[in-house]
Order: sequence, then C-alpha cells, then structure tokens
Amino acid sequence: MNQDKPLIVQSDGSLLLDVHHSSFEEARGEISAYAELEKSPEHLHTYRLSSLSLWNAASAGWSGGRISTSLRRWSRYEIPESILTWTNDILSRWGKLKLIQNPAPERSDMLLLEVSDPHISEELRNHKSLSTKIIPQGNNFILHLLNRGTVKAALIRLGFPVIDTAPLKDGEALSIELRKVCRNGCALAIRGYQRSAVQAFLGTGEPGTGFGTVVMPCGSGKTVVGMAIMAGLGRRTLILTTNTVAVHQWRDELLDKTDLEEDSIAEYTGSRKQIGSVTIATYQILTWRKDKNSPYPHFDLFRNHPWGLIIYDEVHLLPAPVFRVTAELQSVRRLGLTATLIREDGGESDVFSLVGPKRYDVPWKELEASGWIAEAQCREIRVALPDNLRLPYAMADKRRKIRIAAENPRKIDIAMQLVKNHPEDYILIIGQYISQLEDMAKRLGAPLITGKTPNARREAIYTRFRKGEDRIIVVSKVANFAIDLPDASMAIQLSGAFGSRQEEAQRLGRILRPKQRNSLFCSLVSRGTAEEDFALNRQRFLTEQGYRYTIDLWENE
Repeated sequence: MNQDKPLIVQSDGSLLLDVHHSSFEEARGEISAYAELEKSPEHLHTYRLSSLSLWNAASAGWSGGRISTSLRRWSRYEIPESILTWTNDILSRWGKLKLIQNPAPERSDMLLLEVSDPHISEELRNHKSLSTKIIPQGNNFILHLLNRGTVKAALIRLGFPVIDTAPLKDGEALSIELRKVCRNGCALAIRGYQRSAVQAFLGTGEPGTGFGTVVMPCGSGKTVVGMAIMAGLGRRTLILTTNTVAVHQWRDELLDKTDLEEDSIAEYTGSRKQIGSVTIATYQILTWRKDKNSPYPHFDLFRNHPWGLIIYDEVHLLPAPVFRVTAELQSVRRLGLTATLIREDGGESDVFSLVGPKRYDVPWKELEASGWIAEAQCREIRVALPDNLRLPYAMADKRRKIRIAAENPRKIDIAMQLVKNHPEDYILIIGQYISQLEDMAKRLGAPLITGKTPNARREAIYTRFRKGEDRIIVVSKVANFAIDLPDASMAIQLSGAFGSRQEEAQRLGRILRPKQRNSLFCSLVSRGTAEEDFALNRQRFLTEQGYRYTIDLWENE
C-alpha cells in the first residue's frame, strides 16, 4: 500500500481517482487514454475499463504491459489480479482478426478475414448473424467488398475487433496546399498538437492507416487538421457537416487557408446541389427522403464519385442512415472530427468500426494551459420553482416535469441579471424550448436564432456578432454545432437535452476560442427537480476534461 498515490483499482473494473491529490491532473491525463469516465462528484472520479476503451488504446499503441505499468504507477493498493488478467485477455483479441486483400487474383471483389486463433474461427462459424456475410476458408473467411463495414461492426459487437489492412482506393487526384499566409493576411502555422493529429491519421502510409477519428476541443482547430490531411493526401474530398452555416464556414476556411479556388469547392445542400473536387454537404440532405419507406436519393453522392477522402465533421452525431452507407464505403479513406466521442445512444462502437478507431486525443486542459483555447469557468446556478408551479410539477408525468423545470420563469430573471453583471462579455443564451427563448430575446431586445430562422438571416446575425455590432445572441440547439464565434466569452444555458454530455461539450466549445479574457459557462437548473439529475450527467463531461464545476444557490427569490 502507498497512501501517496491517487488511484484505487477495484475488482469490478472501476478506477477511483482522488481529485485532491497533487498528481490528479497527470494521472487523469494518462488514465483517460484507456478508461472511460463514469462519475465525477467532488472528491473521487470514477473511471471504468471497457472493451472499447482498451481497443481504442490498442489502436493508439497501448499494450497490456504498458497499461499494467500505468495502473501500478498510480495505484494506492495492490491491483486485483483479475483486472490485469481481464485487461490482457481483452487486449489479446486485438490483432487476432485482420482484413486483408484476397490473395486469389481472380476474386478481387472479395476480401480475406484472417483469424489467427482456431477457437475464434470456430465461434464465428456458429454465429447465424454472420453466416450470410462470411464464407469459411480453412481457419479464415472470405467476404464481399460490400460487406466489409457490416462485418466489422457485427464482429466488434461480438467482442472481436478487426484490424482492417485491406487496400484503400486512391480516388481522383486533387492539387491542394496549405498557405503560409492566409488570404486575410494572418500567418498560418500548424501547431504542434495539430501536426501530431495529422501524423497520427496519415501514419507512414502503411496498411491499416488512412481512417480513424481525431478528438480535439472545440476552438482548437479541427478544421485546420482536416485541411492539412487533405493536403497530405491530395485526393478528391467529400466533407459532411451538421448544417448549412457550417458548410459555408468550411468553404470560407478552405478559401482562406488553402490554394483552392472557388470553382473547386462545391456545396451540396437543400438549396444548392453541386459536385466538385471538394464537395461540402450536410447530413440532413443526405438523410432526406420522401417517407420512411422511400430510398435515400442523395446517397449516390457517396457512391458515384471518385472520392479519395471523406471527412465526417462532428462525427459523434452521425445519423444511423449515414452509418449504413458508411458501412459500404470502407475502401475510401475516412476521417472523423469531434470534440467528444460520447454518444448517448451507445453508438461509439459503430464510430470505431465504420469510421475508424481513435487516432489522436488531446486533453482540453493541456491546450488551455498552453493558451490554445480559452480558460473557462463552469458554474451551475440552482433556482427554486415559483410557488405556483410546485403543485403542477408534483402532479405532472415525467416528460411534463422536465418541461416545467426547464421553463422555470425565474431563469429569465437570473439570465437578465447575469447579462447586467457582465457588460464586457459577448454572450450566447442557449436553450431547448422556443417559447422560453422568444421571451428571453424579447426581454433583452436581442436577435433570436431557431431552426426556423432562414440561413441567410442566421449568417447575418452571426456576422453582426463577430463584428461586435451585437453583444448578445439568443440561440436554440441549432447553434450547438460547428459555429465559429471567436469572441463569445460567456454562455448562459437555460435548458438542455436531457443531460446530454455531447451537447454540453458543444455548448462549452462555443466560448473556447482564445481571446483576451477568460470564458464563463453558466447553467441554470431548477432546484429539487429532474433537472438536477440531468445536470449531474452533464457535469461528467466537463470534469472529465478537467474543469472545476461550482454549484451556487440563487437566493434572490
């Protein structure tokens, strides 16, 4: 036993990390490479070893021995032998299954699934879900190219990750270079961590690279990483993102920071459907169809063009239909960009299998300490329901309770006071419910952006905010993703989506662009309601990134 260490490793796979220990930050940064954060109260954070966390670590070069050494380095007590045995067992599956090019030249439309363990081979033979997709060939199996992604996704659900080293198509060549000086006159220098992310994705060109996910905070330059990878590959590229505003931001960034001309960049959205050497599309247009029984007419954008790279911006938001078509596109290089791989539907394994494993991750607080993103304070303000809403809340069903708590009218008064107390800040007020946001915008005389706001109007409001002509914007969840507002220094969250950690990541990210002042993120929560439970869930993301989260009671009621 060594009381001077911060970690307790338990036999159920949970890791308890002492927040108050002097080595907390260093230990947290290392442990998060191979374990997932589960709970984060004031004194002990709970991480958990899982199959997916270990396979992501393996894809980044972590071995069982290295993880064991790390656990021993930080553990206060003897590590349960069962944990070391289980960890090594899970990691031993990494590399047992490999997809390679079929050595039989007459069957170039087939791939070979190499299985090094005959016991695993026998197990796969007896899985009915795979029987129509893989054909036994000794200990190995052959499968059709079109089933490449489907089989990988099915195998990881069975507990067998696949290292995919089958060839990737080059796609059509694209001449693209990053500028040394942007068109706006600013010098463009790739930061060290951005260069590391690019190198981690590209590797040395060996089989098994050229696809995967890069995890970096909002405001840290994920778009620059994407453009640098485009330049490194020099191939025709399809970029998928969350909305039309984000499409235009990608276009502006490409024109500003690369030597691409306007006629090389095409937009494929609801209002314009063009295809070029670089095409930027929204997930919404790709998943549009007349009704639930109709085909997806725009999926041909994926299939019928010689792409050499597909970039999935905000990859954690991939809709299920795009996952399905991505399963067909396993011969195309794929890059996922995100601030968090958390999916509330548990679909992280699909991102792992179909887009690719995590190739690079960098702690948010590490970039904050280096000045690459703004320092942020996270504050939760709890306010009681008014007397006239307490009985309706008590009598309501679960969904109605959530709505009553979220639309607590006292939140409007608190938000007004916060705005008054921060006259120098550029402020985003964010919420889930339109009537609440309309009330807020009316009280402040501030512009409001919702899903119904036309794109031209949205961009005009964002432009006025960037120019300093408006200091406050009221926004619905449409502003959660891929919106570049570099001067925003304060966010006031009136309500959110049932405690979604990915939403919290995106909303915090709106105020993390580096600037002359620190940023403040305030969440308003109704006391004694379901919102408190949701708030605890959202805290998990913030504390995982190393942020201190203060809770205050609003007493001016």
